[in-house]
Amino acid sequence: MNLSFHLDDLRVFCLAARRANFAATAKELGTSPAFVSKRIAILEKALGVNLFHRAGRRVAVTDDGEAVFRAAQQILEGVGRMADTVASAKAEPSGVLRISSGFRLGRRHVAPALSQLAKRYPELEIWLEVVDRQVDLVAEDIDLDIRVGEVLEPHLVAHRIVPAYRLLCAAPSYLERMGEPRTLADLAQHECLLLRERDLPFGVWRLTGPNGLETVKVSGALASNNADIVRVWAHDGHGILLASDWDVAGSLASGQLVRVLPAYSQSADVWGVTPVRSSQSAKVRVCVAFLQEQLTRGPYSLGAQATG
Repeated sequence: MNLSFHLDDLRVFCLAARRANFAATAKELGTSPAFVSKRIAILEKALGVNLFHRAGRRVAVTDDGEAVFRAAQQILEGVGRMADTVASAKAEPSGVLRISSGFRLGRRHVAPALSQLAKRYPELEIWLEVVDRQVDLVAEDIDLDIRVGEVLEPHLVAHRIVPAYRLLCAAPSYLERMGEPRTLADLAQHECLLLRERDLPFGVWRLTGPNGLETVKVSGALASNNADIVRVWAHDGHGILLASDWDVAGSLASGQLVRVLPAYSQSADVWGVTPVRSSQSAKVRVCVAFLQEQLTRGPYSLGAQATG
């Protein structure tokens, strides 16, 4: 057995095993399917096994592939812990810090805050992946995921960055045309603007009100995975929106949107989530503390830029 492969080959393999598609893997890595296929082939040759069953565009790991996948995750976690141990021994945090976040939160708040972090700690190499989907922190080698809403994975460590909540709102023009809902159940009869969020089931809104936690199924003619788009639709009077308080604060202040059913809200704190291997890393600890400071107050806080 000739073990002439790189750690990056293991990372490519783990992501391909998760996605079951070389094209999807290549898209996430910012490379080509041919590159992914080549790295997998190198790994297969080095190990002397077939890692995938190939059937058209879809792939599935073989029994050998399952064993390699489990071992590869342990290797990558071990390498991560080793790097973190070395970095923690230094006075200043250093090395690569891989962060993921959603589109609007990442672009408007996390990215400019990280710009300041990079100035404070020039030995850090920061990579920000902006995606609106669940990320597999271990398989994708992410140190810190900045997300909104509940953290359900028991194997991850969560740090609260900013307390926040979601609220219901709509344009005055919509409410004049369609009337204002009086109960949560009334939402089922209204046009609701559907935003596909990482932590929410699509088309189901769970809110806490006078009677505790309640659930309502909602529908509407317009839906997107982008909060900016859905907010513009709300401004144009197309329906009722469930959005983070910080995301619509400017629209509420200007009167473009008004609250609907103000007795109801949904917890939507902003969290920094890490794999266990990264939770004690100096660079992660510094980043979490810095984001807690920057996103709570200052020019990049969730209360700032609300009209953008």
